[in-house]
Amino acid sequence: MFRKSCLFSLIALCATQMVHADTIQLKEKAAITGKILSEKRDQVVVDVGYTVLLIPRNQIAKLSKSEDEESPAKTSKSPVVNETKDIPPVKGGFYSSPSRPGPIRNVRDLVNLLGEAVVQVRTPSGLGSGFIINEEGFLITNFHVIEGETQISVEVYHQRDGQLERKSYKQVRIIALNKFEDLALLKIDEKDAPKFKYVSIGSADALAVGERVFAIGSPMGLERTVTEGILSTKTRQMQGELYLQTTAQINPGNSGGPLFNLSGEVVGVTNMKITFGEGLGFAIPVEGVRFFLDHRDAYAYSTDNPSNPYHYLEPPSHTRRPPEGIE
Repeated sequence: MFRKSCLFSLIALCATQMVHADTIQLKEKAAITGKILSEKRDQVVVDVGYTVLLIPRNQIAKLSKSEDEESPAKTSKSPVVNETKDIPPVKGGFYSSPSRPGPIRNVRDLVNLLGEAVVQVRTPSGLGSGFIINEEGFLITNFHVIEGETQISVEVYHQRDGQLERKSYKQVRIIALNKFEDLALLKIDEKDAPKFKYVSIGSADALAVGERVFAIGSPMGLERTVTEGILSTKTRQMQGELYLQTTAQINPGNSGGPLFNLSGEVVGVTNMKITFGEGLGFAIPVEGVRFFLDHRDAYAYSTDNPSNPYHYLEPPSHTRRPPEGIE
């Protein structure tokens, strides 16, 4: 009888706690009710009464928090829904990054949303891809796409009246270069240029092997080509650097284009493939892009030497001949 009373009390206690509990809607149409203890970049920690669960972010479709937890002074007991799809990206100043992962969408919808921000980069010796990171027209591409070039044009597809209109911008300035990470920062400088659509910078660290990703670019000059695949590994070492490996098809012309997750966030910059194999594409993790952008002044392009991304200082004074009269 005592055991039954304890069990009844435990059930009653759990029921009392769940009155003001949070709800986590999973992608598989299941739900978990409990108290959210903490929200991390890649997971949410939930107390369900008898244990604590760690739920990966990529499995969460929606979070609903009780109003009492967010504002104890309020008397209303109705829950306030906090959906990830309603959370706008938080601007980091120069580029945008979401405060938490967005909702998962299908590739077709994401391509319609992101297509304007993916561009084609042309030089006299070839072409590549790129993506715009803010409305002022700053964009990322690969260093090898523009290596040794100063005559650069960028083709952008603006959406007007439901139609895509291609516009070629000839006034493009090199802002910063990082040869060793194969990254370049450019800016469209034309006076009549509009405010540009741009992408959000996500996190490659939050990805899991096997997650679906997709690339948009101009392989072999076939602009606005979309390829989809999975993340094969996050730590493929090549030439002393770590790359994301993906089965999404990467071909010449894709270089410098974005690799997206299914939340529409850039997680990598596509830059190479193994030519004698299929489904062996590689991308620079977006964490390297963040570092490059955050420290872009250190990689500033020097117009004194257009073929070299670095400006070398004069040699130390002791290597020069001293002025006359000084021994």
